[in-house]
Amino acid sequence: MNRFVIAAYVENKYGVLTRVSGLFMRKGFNIDSLTVGETDDPAYSRITITHRGDDYAKEQLINQLKKLYNVKNVVLLEHDKTVERELMLVKVKNSPENRSEVMAAAQVYRAKIIDYNPKTLCVEVTGEPSKIDAFIEVVKPLGIIEMCRTGVVALERNRSITE
Repeated sequence: MNRFVIAAYVENKYGVLTRVSGLFMRKGFNIDSLTVGETDDPAYSRITITHRGDDYAKEQLINQLKKLYNVKNVVLLEHDKTVERELMLVKVKNSPENRSEVMAAAQVYRAKIIDYNPKTLCVEVTGEPSKIDAFIEVVKPLGIIEMCRTGVVALERNRSITE
């Protein structure tokens, strides 16, 4: 199964996100990540969805999204022509035994320690999803207490979704 990213430019109105996520539910497709935010024009929002599936699923979802009321444009973001980023906050055990390892991992991954207390370290990591996954694998043995990820935000190079 391939991972693909879809960007939908939608009217910033009540119920639009419900219709978009409902489409995935009706078709029996899972959403891997979903991010939504207002654009430079407050009348519109941009929904970025990542999904793992085959070419049939990809085409089906894009065509069905284009048919939804309040959806102005839908674009498949090609991996090699797209800038992707994600944000993760992760709380890791802070002990004399693992503190230096957590701090070294944060330095290697260009992460920031944003909260320090005697029991936990809270680390902010931003970058491509693969970088976030790699950081998780490094700190997992050190004791992840809690974590949250934003989901992918992505922009296609040299083209606007509103074009």
